[in-house]
Amino acid sequence: MRIGMQITYSGGFSETAEEVADLERAGLDVLAVAEAYSYDAVSQLGFLAAKTSTVHLMSGIFQIYTRTPSLTAMTAAGLDFVSDGRFELGLGASGPQVIEGFHGVPYDAPIGRTRELVDICRKVWRRERLEYDGKYYQIPLPAERGTGLGKPLKLINHPVRERIPITIAAIGPKNVQLTAEIAEGWQPILYLPEKADSVWGDSLRAGFEKRDPALGTLDIHAGTPLAIGDDVEHLVQAVKPFVALYVGGMGARGKNFYNDLAVRYGFADEAKIIQDLYLDGKKEEAAAAVPDELVEKISLIGPEGHIADRVAALAESGVTTIDVTPIAGDSAGRVALIEKLRKIVDR
Repeated sequence: MRIGMQITYSGGFSETAEEVADLERAGLDVLAVAEAYSYDAVSQLGFLAAKTSTVHLMSGIFQIYTRTPSLTAMTAAGLDFVSDGRFELGLGASGPQVIEGFHGVPYDAPIGRTRELVDICRKVWRRERLEYDGKYYQIPLPAERGTGLGKPLKLINHPVRERIPITIAAIGPKNVQLTAEIAEGWQPILYLPEKADSVWGDSLRAGFEKRDPALGTLDIHAGTPLAIGDDVEHLVQAVKPFVALYVGGMGARGKNFYNDLAVRYGFADEAKIIQDLYLDGKKEEAAAAVPDELVEKISLIGPEGHIADRVAALAESGVTTIDVTPIAGDSAGRVALIEKLRKIVDR
């Protein structure tokens, strides 16, 4: 089981980059850099590639609408090059608030666009002359839609690998099915291992039926807050604002994927209350309405014995990478938590 985490900027980017080297030595396997509507992830991943030697670097996530498929493939190949084959391409659809609100492009057909984008990336990495006649992407652009001067091209460089691992962030049934069919990895959010099969099992099995054996076993990422100790149970409360943000605020009424997930976990009444409060501007009340049970089940918070049990539950559900958010006040505390988790995972 791998240990991953997403980069944070609590002390500034330069300080965080120095911390990454310590985290790498402590046993961190994967480091993801987010790209929502903050700085781009590419510049930071390139910088971190020069500062590390063994940790895998992942985009967490590149939104499928914000780059052309060819540029996504070029960017991934470039990051794989500067990291000596340590890059993993994380993809996701994001949501209409970001895609239409910040980037000004339509949020349409996320499943179809994801499938075509993955196909195109793999063609680019194989250095095929790029010709693609999809529903959403036509390459070269048809003459009637442009100058007519476009011609099939292939990537000039020889990529380090012609198969860069692709991890797709997905929680909806059809998106999860697609991920199980075409991707090397799957990144759900608010992952609750005891409910995973009832919520996603049918979608995963349907995707596996069509999966190319050459893709290997699906790498399942589970994101979880991390705090290890005999007196850390109170930190459950610190996680609630994060859960409230997603369940309550990431979307509109009737269009919130994370709220739908909480409902599928069995917290329908609570999910409605959290969303109503959050959208009414009562963020603290929304966080207080998040059930302790939900936070405890999606977190690694507690003494070592409890953490070992939760790691076993994650493994039993199929998780192969634990993406943690260490809850600590400084760099030394975060490094220590990774060291402790590494020992528990390796038992």
